[in-house]
Amino acid sequence: MRSKDKTNLFPVEEAEKQIGITFKDSNLLRNAFVHRSYLNENPTFNLPSNERLEFLGDAVLELTVSHHLFKNYLAFTEGELTALRAALVKTESLAAESGRLKLGDYLLLSNGEEAGGGRGNPYLLANTFEALVGAIFLDQGLQAAKNFLKKELLYKAKELYRTGLKDAKSCFQEIAQEKYSITPAYRTLSEWGPDHNKHFRVGVFLGKQKMAEGEGRSKQIAEEEAAKKALQSPGAG
Repeated sequence: MRSKDKTNLFPVEEAEKQIGITFKDSNLLRNAFVHRSYLNENPTFNLPSNERLEFLGDAVLELTVSHHLFKNYLAFTEGELTALRAALVKTESLAAESGRLKLGDYLLLSNGEEAGGGRGNPYLLANTFEALVGAIFLDQGLQAAKNFLKKELLYKAKELYRTGLKDAKSCFQEIAQEKYSITPAYRTLSEWGPDHNKHFRVGVFLGKQKMAEGEGRSKQIAEEEAAKKALQSPGAG
């Protein structure tokens, strides 16, 4: 979706289907996707930016995640709970879920922000996820926001707990060294796009054997994605 002008061009039903929620007030849904850059080019637009919704969503997110972890990880200390919560709500984590839900497709951005790769910007995607949580809370209440977060974010808590809150590269390196006495090597397979919007494809290798590939807006992100896929391969367990 690439809306350019007016509120009524926003594909409400498509966005609702994508997130699995039907809004009572469709303007709250629209508002969650209004980046402030869009207002600079469209000063008469009839909705504000999503920053206030982001502020509210951040609070709902922290409360919901904290409550979930408190109830389900009874043996965790305060420090361990804090670390797990931080891993769940960090920018990269929220951006990943936002990307999975294709929220960037619905963002209302300025031409310049879009040309600069704004739809794939992890910071914007994370903020949009928080704004959407705020909009759900206002439209349908705390329980609906909790249900959304349980489905679209909290499912990762068990995996983060299983891997000891380590990043995928660290986990895969430990497994590779333990099982094969080999340190994984990462090689850039290809890169494309202009300098302001580069994309990379990286392979992770054990010796001469390629275990997996990953893509991302930086080599670091692509390497992490490759490691995640390598961890899911039959030989990694």
